[in-house]
Amino acid sequence: MTGNTQVVVIGGGYAGVMAANRLTRRDDVSVTLVNPRPDLVHRVRLHQLVGGSDDAVVPYRDVLSERVRRVVDTVTRIEAAGRSVTLAAGGTLAYDYLIYAVGSGSAEPGVPGAAEFAHPLATLEEARRLRATLDATPATAPVTVIGAGPTGIETAAELAETGRRVTLVCGGVLGPYLHTRGRRSVAERLAELGVAVIDGSDAKVTAVSRDTVRLADGRELPSGVTVWTAGFGVPDLAARSGLSTDAVGRLLTDETLTSVDDERVLAAGDSAAPSDQPLRMSCLNATPLGARAADTVLSRLAGRQPETIHQGFYAQCVSLGRSAGIYQFASRSDVAVRMHIDGGMGARIKEMVCTGILGHLSKEARKPGAFRLHRAPGGAARRRRLLGTHRAGASASAGRAGGVTVRTVRAGRRGGDDG
Repeated sequence: MTGNTQVVVIGGGYAGVMAANRLTRRDDVSVTLVNPRPDLVHRVRLHQLVGGSDDAVVPYRDVLSERVRRVVDTVTRIEAAGRSVTLAAGGTLAYDYLIYAVGSGSAEPGVPGAAEFAHPLATLEEARRLRATLDATPATAPVTVIGAGPTGIETAAELAETGRRVTLVCGGVLGPYLHTRGRRSVAERLAELGVAVIDGSDAKVTAVSRDTVRLADGRELPSGVTVWTAGFGVPDLAARSGLSTDAVGRLLTDETLTSVDDERVLAAGDSAAPSDQPLRMSCLNATPLGARAADTVLSRLAGRQPETIHQGFYAQCVSLGRSAGIYQFASRSDVAVRMHIDGGMGARIKEMVCTGILGHLSKEARKPGAFRLHRAPGGAARRRRLLGTHRAGASASAGRAGGVTVRTVRAGRRGGDDG
């Protein structure tokens, strides 16, 4: 039998592609992937697109199962009651199950002038526009990168390595996720590349103009091109469709990644907020979450209780140009530890990670069910502790509010572009 169960996956990023591939384990499931672009955006290489060493695009034929139907379009609304989605180009798609994997993008800057004069860098289109702007700007013009997370650090290093005069404005500390030792290593590498790093409490941007960046301490930095990498946001599709979301807009789910409103709707990747305690936005989490969402659907079709999420392995790797990088180890609570690998070996590990992501997706396309990292042991107990602490804090807040009930999401099954 073929096509008895229709599954629509919204979003063709790491999470969406993993989920779609994995669902082809059953011959009686038909999978449709809806994505606004005809190719996979390899987001971990967007800074390389800006620097000119990669195009950050991968044909879907290399990573997506032939059994998955692709629709190049954008979903404008989810009709959960009618189990259908509305497409921007017109028409609807019906589903038995829906996987919401719309990913993340640039957050609204909220700083005067930033929306007009700063270039965000979270999507393929934004990266291409920035690349075109740089190509049209003299090589001697100063470049200011705002935001010192992985994207900001990688972009600053990539541009400095091409000979650009780069200033990195941290808005706080350099690499907030990094351990102190790892942060010191990154700072040393940026200094070698000639990147001027401005950090500390006064390193917050208060205004952006066509050719300057103003800081909280009154300093004005000359800037021929300003790049904004401070923060990510998620699409508002779930909220516009009447589904419950967290404060950021991620779809609220239980621990099986099932929507708290409808057991036929699931979420994965950056746009998922399991138990209102979402995992860090990253490819490291997106791919396993895609596999977990697919497994929840497959378990229900088989009449089994779905497993809950748990992540047993955490780290962060950051490239520092083409010849150096850092691989920052972390605890099972996703807290950076003293150990890291930097220099040339760090760059090689980062490259292995970038190619490994595609390797996981392509292998799952050829052999659905092959991916196993989302089942790695060690994360379940940590997740239970996290949820217990969250519920205790919510109960305490309710008590201080004079008996007003604060809603918390229980773990377990609830009846009822690109991350």
